[in-house]
Amino acid sequence: MGHSDGEHELEGDDLSADDSSWSDGVWSEDDDEESLSFEDSGEGSGSGSGSDADSDEAAAAEESDSSEDEVAPRNTVGDMPLEWYKDEEHIGYDIDGRKIKKRDREGRIEAYLRNADDAKNWRKIYDEYNDEEVQITKEEAKIISRLLKGKTPHANFDPYPDYVDWFEYEDKGHPLSSAPEPKRRFVPSKWEQKKVVKLVRAIRNGWIKLDKPKEESNLYLLWGDETDTADNKRQGLSYIPAPKPNLPGHEESYNPSVEYIPTQEEIDSYQLMYEEDRPKFIPKRFESLRSVPSYEKALREGFDRCLDLYLCPRTRKKRINIDPESLKPKLPSKKDLRPYPKTCYLEFKGHTSPVTSISVETTGQWLASGSRDGTIRVWEVETGRCLKVWNVGGDVRHIAWNPSPDRPILAAIVGHDLVLINAEVGSEEVQMRAKELLKIGEMAPQDDTDGKKPAVRWMRHETLDGITLIHHKAVSNVDWHFKGDYFTTVVPSGDTRAVLLHQLTKKHSHHPFRKLPGLPVAATFHPSQKMFFVATKKFVRVYDLQKAQLVKKLESGLREISSISIHPGGDNVIVGSKDGKLCWFDTDLSTRPYKTLKIHSKDITNVTFHRKYPLFASSSEDCTAYVCHGMVYSDLNQNPLIVPLEILRGHSSLDGRGMHVIGSIVSTVFF
Repeated sequence: MGHSDGEHELEGDDLSADDSSWSDGVWSEDDDEESLSFEDSGEGSGSGSGSDADSDEAAAAEESDSSEDEVAPRNTVGDMPLEWYKDEEHIGYDIDGRKIKKRDREGRIEAYLRNADDAKNWRKIYDEYNDEEVQITKEEAKIISRLLKGKTPHANFDPYPDYVDWFEYEDKGHPLSSAPEPKRRFVPSKWEQKKVVKLVRAIRNGWIKLDKPKEESNLYLLWGDETDTADNKRQGLSYIPAPKPNLPGHEESYNPSVEYIPTQEEIDSYQLMYEEDRPKFIPKRFESLRSVPSYEKALREGFDRCLDLYLCPRTRKKRINIDPESLKPKLPSKKDLRPYPKTCYLEFKGHTSPVTSISVETTGQWLASGSRDGTIRVWEVETGRCLKVWNVGGDVRHIAWNPSPDRPILAAIVGHDLVLINAEVGSEEVQMRAKELLKIGEMAPQDDTDGKKPAVRWMRHETLDGITLIHHKAVSNVDWHFKGDYFTTVVPSGDTRAVLLHQLTKKHSHHPFRKLPGLPVAATFHPSQKMFFVATKKFVRVYDLQKAQLVKKLESGLREISSISIHPGGDNVIVGSKDGKLCWFDTDLSTRPYKTLKIHSKDITNVTFHRKYPLFASSSEDCTAYVCHGMVYSDLNQNPLIVPLEILRGHSSLDGRGMHVIGSIVSTVFF
């Protein structure tokens, strides 16, 4: 690239002397290293045509790095700006002092056509200093390519040679210097600290002024949209610009076309139209602009425009096109969730008044029912045969079967008290045990440590051959412990004695709570642990019976809780309410409901879990029972699956109240 035109003129060739190597030698390119190498074709011939002196001179010339080997440029003006010669006919002077004439400039089209037919055009560059085109060699092109790639100009040069440690040798006994490191290498430099203090002082005093950022000019589009300007972006509210008035059209012109001017008949027809339907402007033609009168409605329309700008409320409504079907949760098919009840299988007929409560024996063979007709009946589930009838002489409000198979004992709430009855089912040995448990020899001591009247009195029931637990107030609910020895009763208006625990074997009763917040509605035992659940109107409290302390408090968010049931696994609870809602609690997940189902239109009277299948049901005063699938997984990271399955109908309403405990029947149809 440094060759001048003078060199070309002396040699009489377009290429420099370096181009001779392409004909005299063989060029080979290494693909990996992208290097160039030249081999003299005459060295391997074995002839002595070249002398040693010539070869030494050639080697010396190749290895020479002196600037004297470079050819001087043709133009000798030096560092003088070429702009000084832009109005002259020459560009400078050569070594003999003659003017170097500027060559004629060819047009772009001629240069394009000339370069299109030249295969070496990409190797030509324009030398502005000498006013000539220079053709670079392939070796120079390779060097330029390597420089553009960030590599060394010569491929044979290794930029990362192996380090040679001149001070490592086998016989080295001692280091060059064993002096300890000086302290100044570990202490901050005092000179740097002084320099920093001087710079800080100079900046504070204003001796050194830092470059301030350039302020951008506040430009805006005159007719652009104002929604993206910074002044109109309000915090918390999305800015909506006022609608702009329509621009005037052809009809508003002072000299419109003939087709825009209405005829007299059209103007007369405007008077027959409603005022809001009439055109607000009727085009007219004037000879000149100065003959146009003032617009009579200008003031009125300007005032209306101002009212629209600051009085008209504007809101941004985001509309999203979403398929409603895509919002529904993907639930499994009902066929995959079988078995579950769908139709009426058996009807147990015998009661003359509404049935208020039913209970199923643990094995699923026997069913006990209580009615307002004052009778308790025991049925065989498979055949529907009535096995036993007891006339208790009062309304049966609630009934519960002992969960132990060896103790066929029924606990029934008759009137205000609780009655324990031998169901007389099972083998003779089992019936004898039940009779022994229901015997009372002497009056058992009661819990009267506070000096008040005993909360419960255990009395012998001669008619039913059982035990009567006389409470001081009416009992509303009874539930057994899973082992069959303990049971609990709820007296809603009993204050501190609202929840009582009883032991059947010792004929003993006591109230575990000195102070119970809220009015209790129901109480039940944990199916496998020593935990006790007490449901008030708003909350469900979980107590540890062994430690006698509150463990957890579940917040239902319902108007009033009516019933409660515990999953056989013990970690999930369902709660029914008097506003027709059912809440599912996952006690390991949260104290708030995992799911709240609004399924009934009236009060929910009872909820229950199935003992074996993943099912739960709820019954209501609207004469319906909902059966749902409730799968609880052993994996704690997977939430329970709740799927509504079936609505059971068929009961009629009496005095505005429907069925009560049809959910309990659902838990027995699979046995």
